[in-house]
Amino acid sequence: MGVKFTTITFIFFCAIAIYPSITTCAPDPCASQPDDSDLTVIPIYGKCSPFQSDPNSWLNTIIDMASKDPERIEYLSSLVVLKKRKPVNKAPIASGQAFNIGSYVVRVRLGTPGQLMFMVLDTSTDEAWVPCTGCVGCPSTTSFSPQASTTYGGPVACSAPRCAQVRGAFSCPAGRTTACYFNQSYAGTSFSATLIQDSLSLAVDTVPNYAFGCINAASGPIPSQGLLGLGRGPLSLLSQTASLYKGVFSYRLPSFKSYYFSGSLKLGPAGQPKRIRTTPLLRNPRRPSLYYVNLIGVTVGRVRVALPSQFLAFDPNTGSGTIIDSGTVITRFVEPVYNAIRDEFRRQVKGPFTSIGAFDTCFMKTYENLAPLIKFHFTGLDLTLPYENSLIHSSYGSMACLAMAAAPNNVNSALNVIANLQQQNLRILFDTVNNKVGIARELCN
Repeated sequence: MGVKFTTITFIFFCAIAIYPSITTCAPDPCASQPDDSDLTVIPIYGKCSPFQSDPNSWLNTIIDMASKDPERIEYLSSLVVLKKRKPVNKAPIASGQAFNIGSYVVRVRLGTPGQLMFMVLDTSTDEAWVPCTGCVGCPSTTSFSPQASTTYGGPVACSAPRCAQVRGAFSCPAGRTTACYFNQSYAGTSFSATLIQDSLSLAVDTVPNYAFGCINAASGPIPSQGLLGLGRGPLSLLSQTASLYKGVFSYRLPSFKSYYFSGSLKLGPAGQPKRIRTTPLLRNPRRPSLYYVNLIGVTVGRVRVALPSQFLAFDPNTGSGTIIDSGTVITRFVEPVYNAIRDEFRRQVKGPFTSIGAFDTCFMKTYENLAPLIKFHFTGLDLTLPYENSLIHSSYGSMACLAMAAAPNNVNSALNVIANLQQQNLRILFDTVNNKVGIARELCN
């Protein structure tokens, strides 16, 4: 099979811009193109999304979303490979998994004929899962009906290799084979699901026999139309389409305020930017699903901040380091690193400062002209954040806040997270074959 690539648009169609040049774009309505070639990835509260929010409560929306970040950081920290144990006939429950931030959703069709689902896009999760018809405790809006699909391949057997790759999978009952059942939990909510197989359609591509979770019961709120995992594990989209997309994808996340337009998700090596700055993609055996990069420093304005190196260092023995994640809302540094960055930022802006929700460095917008640019230094790559990626404004524009925060102290290793607000309007390229991450500026206005 030849190398395949797919461009998945976010309502707005853009040509790639290699920094420092900027792409210009023309708006497009929410409807699919005539050939249905667009797989839509949009802000979850965009006007093309079925999950709309009050546009006048912009800061409150971000504060609410960012308030779930600590639970997500705990979830990311919990993604540790455990030693194999003798199977037992009981349902393991994973620790808290806060995917329910739902910053961006991707338009996917499951089964034949395709059933449209707006699934949360998550680079730190492997399995895909959706609420299925008859689910107890799931949102009542949209669910997947396996019985309505002519390509439904039935449940995966508990003895199948795919079942052993699911976190929280039940072991087979003694002496007999059943379906592959699993339990997972996140943000205080647990759910039970069956691993099933059916076709999954992304833009013009259809992936047959895709394995994903069919949720049967949930104890609380979950992403109402499911989640699509883009992690590095064996059941992720990247792994299940390895022969099709060759382990390469990129995305551009639009601004949260981009109600009618968004960026694009591109799958496969063809069509990716050719001239793009890259940094090594690291694999941490403690958390093999996550996308690690080597953050070596941070500059605020013209000042290279003195940071304790032990809190930046990549350590495969502990899982420490820095990851790029699509599901965390604001970038989180371990506390000593964040405090040093924040204190230098405050020194240059001068204040006075106040706190609003997760943001502890908010100031009157009249001081914004004093706000310094922030630059992340990765191995072989420097990323200067535009102001819209480092500051967030109140709904009426009177206050501005530094859009970063400290990671919770109760995680079991030093994990820094480059979050989606800091990735907006950037092309982020992941090449898992050549082990590199590329970053280029790409704007849609």
